Amino acid sequence: MGKIQTLKKVFPTVPSETAKKRLRTLRVQDIMSYPVKTITEDSTMAQAANLMGKHRVGSLIVTENDDPVGIVTERDLLNHVLTFGKDPAEVKVSQVMSKPLITINHDATIKETAKTMMKRKGRLAVMKGSTLVGVVTASDLIKGIPETPDTEVQPLRYGSKLVETADKGVSVAKIVRIMGEKRIGSVVITSEGKPMGIFTERDLLTILMAEEKPLSMPVGDVTSSPLIVTDVDVNVFEAASIMTTNRIKRLPLIDENEELKGIITARDLVEAYSK
Repeated sequence: MGKIQTLKKVFPTVPSETAKKRLRTLRVQDIMSYPVKTITEDSTMAQAANLMGKHRVGSLIVTENDDPVGIVTERDLLNHVLTFGKDPAEVKVSQVMSKPLITINHDATIKETAKTMMKRKGRLAVMKGSTLVGVVTASDLIKGIPETPDTEVQPLRYGSKLVETADKGVSVAKIVRIMGEKRIGSVVITSEGKPMGIFTERDLLTILMAEEKPLSMPVGDVTSSPLIVTDVDVNVFEAASIMTTNRIKRLPLIDENEELKGIITARDLVEAYSK
C-alpha cells in the first residue's frame, strides 16, 4: 500500500444472453447480504467498528432483547463520532444508530428495491414474513442492475463533478475530518500531484479501527491502490459491472487526457437506475 500506481483503465465484459435474462429476473433475496451481523444497542461504537472491520461489512443491525430495532453504519462512525473527535469507546451504539429499521420484502424486484432505497435514503433490512433474512446495500443492488435501455445513461450527471484529493503525507485524522465535514465517503490520494490510490470509509474500518492503528499516521500508508478508473462516457450498466467485478463502491471518471473529471458511487448508480 502507498506505492504509486498507474491509473488502471477497466472495461467490463459483455454478459451472455443467459446472464442478461437472469439479471432481469433477479429479486432482492438473490443479491442481499447474509447472514446478518448484529450488535446490541448498549454496545460501544468501538465494538461496532471492530465488528464491522472484522467481517468487512459497512453496517450492523441493532437489536434490543434480540429484536431488530435499527441499524448502525460506517458512515455513522465517521459523521457522528470521529469527525467530532469523540472516543468510539465512549459512545453507545444507541446514540448514533438509525431507527426504526427500514424494511423490504424478500421477493421485491431490483427496480422496486432501488426506488425504496432512494426514497428512504438508507440500507434496507430484508424480511421474509416477520423474519429478518438479510440486508441490502447500494453495493449489493448494483450486482442486479440489468443491461436495459434505461441503464444507458451518463452516470456522471448523478455523481459528484468534484473529486476531493489529498497528498499521501496528510494524516488519516485530517482525511477523516474532511470526509465528515464534506459528508463524502472517499478521498483520492495523490503523490506529487498524481493520483496513486483512494482512501474510503471501509479502509478506515478494516485497516485502522479493526487493527487499532493510530489516526495520526500518513494516509499514504493505508491507501487502497491501484486506483481503478474508467471513461466519463461509461453507462450505468458498464459502471455497475466494473464496480461489481472489482469489488469497489466508488469509481473515478477520466477524460481522454486521463484527467480526473468526477467520481460516481454505487448509490449514484442506484439513483440513476431508479429514475
